[in-house]
Amino acid sequence: MSFTNSENSEEIYSKVLRAGRRTYFFDVRETKASDYYLTVTESKKFTNDDGTFYFKKHKIYIYKEDFNNFTSMLNETIGYIFEQRGEEVISERHQKNYSSDQINSDQIQ
Repeated sequence: MSFTNSENSEEIYSKVLRAGRRTYFFDVRETKASDYYLTVTESKKFTNDDGTFYFKKHKIYIYKEDFNNFTSMLNETIGYIFEQRGEEVISERHQKNYSSDQINSDQIQ
């Protein structure tokens, strides 16, 4: 367990998900009133032309009163994506040389 004083809150529990250039942090923090809330942070690594790198971070805060609705909508949305596009990741579309013409020619065959 680690403690930090950033943003006037203590980190109580933390899980990390590494996903390629992205890392997701799921942190439980404590409010001044001693209640818990969740922060989800996406950190993405970028490389400068000179080879140095930097990170961009995006953070959302989710409070206990929103957990049920948030979980429900997240599950519903994930279900919709899997239903519409399946669970397979179409990795070719993530490559730098990807062209939308590739889909059209693949669909014609």
